[in-house]
Amino acid sequence: MLTVSIQAGGKSSRMGQDKALMSFQGKPLIERIVARVAPIADEIIITTNTPEAYTFLGLPLFRDIYPERGPLGGLHTALASATQPLVAALACDMPFASPDLIQFQMGILLDENVDVVIPGGPDGLEPLHSLYRRKTCLPACESALLADKWKLISWFPQVKVRTLQPEEIRPYDQAGLAFWNLNTPEEFARAETLAR
Repeated sequence: MLTVSIQAGGKSSRMGQDKALMSFQGKPLIERIVARVAPIADEIIITTNTPEAYTFLGLPLFRDIYPERGPLGGLHTALASATQPLVAALACDMPFASPDLIQFQMGILLDENVDVVIPGGPDGLEPLHSLYRRKTCLPACESALLADKWKLISWFPQVKVRTLQPEEIRPYDQAGLAFWNLNTPEEFARAETLAR
């Protein structure tokens, strides 16, 4: 039922190197994320424009169907490439991504018959820790790309979106770290310390 797609297509400009491949507690950061979601996923895929760098994972690797379109292009590729009806999209630099929260999102999507379940909070929406219904989201996402829209949520008006409130998220992310993405070497070091 669930494909987890990890987006590893970013430029990592502030980090100075591909952060998904940086060593986090002795192994590439992306391996930590794969291990976290493996127990809940029926399929794990990686969207990346450098697939040769990720063959060591032994997972399906997909280049963006519409290249150079940022996170929206990556999400579209995930929706188009997934084999399961529900797709959880995660960023490759979130060491504390929450599988429990993803399962909670699945429950809401199915119970409330919506198309997207997205966490919201003081920093805005979190489209790369969200759950998408492939059948309805794929055509809407593609139409946004074809209309030359760049914003990851530009197609949301076309589907039924359920925003999670902070109090709904808290039981599944008590430390408040699930959406933290690492952008600098300092953040990386701090996250490693917390992970210990």
